[in-house]
Amino acid sequence: MTPRTTSPEAATPSPDTTGPARTTLAATSPDALLALLRARLHPAARTWLDRALADATASPRDHGSPPAWEARLAEAGRRCGPAHADATRVLLLRAARAGHDTLTRVYRQGTADERRAVLHALPALVPGPDALPLVEDALRTNDTRLLAAAVGPYAARHLGAHAWRHALLKCLFTGVPVDTAADLARRAHGDTELARMLRDFAAERTAAGRPVPEDLRRVLSLTGTSAPPEPSDDRHGEES
Repeated sequence: MTPRTTSPEAATPSPDTTGPARTTLAATSPDALLALLRARLHPAARTWLDRALADATASPRDHGSPPAWEARLAEAGRRCGPAHADATRVLLLRAARAGHDTLTRVYRQGTADERRAVLHALPALVPGPDALPLVEDALRTNDTRLLAAAVGPYAARHLGAHAWRHALLKCLFTGVPVDTAADLARRAHGDTELARMLRDFAAERTAAGRPVPEDLRRVLSLTGTSAPPEPSDDRHGEES
C-alpha cells in the first residue's frame, strides 16, 4: 500500500508508476524515465536525483564492495516520494550499469521495494538467463507487487514454459492482474498444457464453491482453446 504521507521534497502521486503500469518500467528508456521524474519531482528531489545519478554513473561496474550510490536506493522513497520510488531506483540501477553481481547483492540484501526495482531493471542489464534465480525467488513469495514485477519482460524472455505457467497460476491465485505478465498473448497462444492447468484450477474453484476469476477465462481464451463451463454446468470431470 502507498503511504498516505510523502516527503515535502516529493511530487504528488502519479498513476504512471502504480498498478499494472509498473511493468512498463522495464521497457521505458532511461531518458524517458528521467524526463518523467524531472517533470514531476519538486526542486529538492530533482537536485537529490541529479547527485544520485552522478554517483551511480561514476561508479565502476561490479567493483566488489557496495559502492556509495547503493545507499541511494534505500533513500529513494523518502527523497522522491513512494509514487516515484520504483522509477527512481530503476534509473539508478541503469545509470550504474549494474551487473549480475551487483543486482544479486541488492536483491538479496534489499527491502521488498529494492527487490522490485531490481526485477524491473533486469531486462536492460542482464542479456541472458543468469538472473533467473532472482525471478524464481520472487515468484515464491506472496507479495503481490513483487509477483507483478517478477512476471515482467525478463521472465517473458527467459523463464521456461513450466515455470511460466506456474507463475501465471500464482498470479491468478493471489489476485495479481494477468495484464502484468509481459508478452502474455504470445506465450499463452497454443499452450495446451496451460489450458489444461487452467481448466483444472477452474474446476477446483467451482467444486469449492468459489468464483472462477475472469482473468482465468481470458487467459484460457488466449491459448486458443474453449472456455471452462459455467459453474452451473461443471461436473468437475476434467480435474486430474
